[in-house]
Amino acid sequence: MFPLDQWYVAAFAWELTDKPLARTLLNQPVVLFRAGGQAAALADRCCHRHAPLSCGTVETPGIRCGYHGLLFNATGECVEIPGQANIPKTACVRAYPVEERNHIVWIWMGNSLPTRPAPEHPWHDDPAYAFKGDVYHYKAPYQLIHDNLLDLSHLGYVHVKTIGGNAKIHVNAEMAVTKGPDWVKVVRHMKDSQPPPTYLEAWPFEGRIDRWQEIEFKVTYFLIWTGGMDAGSGDLADPARPGFHMRGFHGITPETETTSFYFWTISSNRNPARPDMVETIHKASAFTFDEDRTIIEAQHANMERFGEAPMVGILVDAAPNRARKIVERLTES
Repeated sequence: MFPLDQWYVAAFAWELTDKPLARTLLNQPVVLFRAGGQAAALADRCCHRHAPLSCGTVETPGIRCGYHGLLFNATGECVEIPGQANIPKTACVRAYPVEERNHIVWIWMGNSLPTRPAPEHPWHDDPAYAFKGDVYHYKAPYQLIHDNLLDLSHLGYVHVKTIGGNAKIHVNAEMAVTKGPDWVKVVRHMKDSQPPPTYLEAWPFEGRIDRWQEIEFKVTYFLIWTGGMDAGSGDLADPARPGFHMRGFHGITPETETTSFYFWTISSNRNPARPDMVETIHKASAFTFDEDRTIIEAQHANMERFGEAPMVGILVDAAPNRARKIVERLTES
């Protein structure tokens, strides 16, 4: 049902505390924890009597089952059975490869070992930026979230109070779509436009602005670079252009065929005149993503209600359709 040989987001680093974290990822019940300070992930099932390991406790060597006390290390090997010296060789559970980078915990759910390192997101550790994020649960399939993020023409309708702005400007934005074997990129420019409310709160613009939106689809996550600068103050093709920059990270991990986890952060550059805007930007971003979740869950519910009723394609569907073809090919391979 899903592309398996991929790095998926399992959690944020701050979610792994002194207690186990249970999550179903790609239909697989998983328990996440830290063993000796390192992130780890096991199948959420004790091999003794099938009790969920997430009902147990985290200890320095690993995780202890809350039913009969079997202790498992990060590789899934049982290293202690209370009251019994001999440990059967079959006393083990599946361990998943995990890598922690830039405050993101990645998991490899495939049947083969990872063929490449987990992705980097350097803006989480860039001193010029401040970031904050959250985890959302969606009652909707993961590809509906893909569709939403690849089509930002909806901003003028769904996000009027935050990052939207004039709907006609969004629909008629200059747009270029490119693709590769496992990626799609959309670049949208909206010159000489009115800054939306969130931008005005975060940055001291002089008046109208030149806006940009660069969306990169990467199968299991998105990188969305948005922002604005005073109209005419720089070149929209210049990576070092001035103004307000937001680097969005969006990890989309299926829970089941019809439910999903959405891991998101917003990293924004620090404005010397307003250095403590991270909470304000996070709050506005959360409100924006709440709006998205509401419409996507309503969309999915209606799709269930109407069954196989056909959908009419329009111009803004080009990038989402390309992403769906990539997912379809990787799922079948």
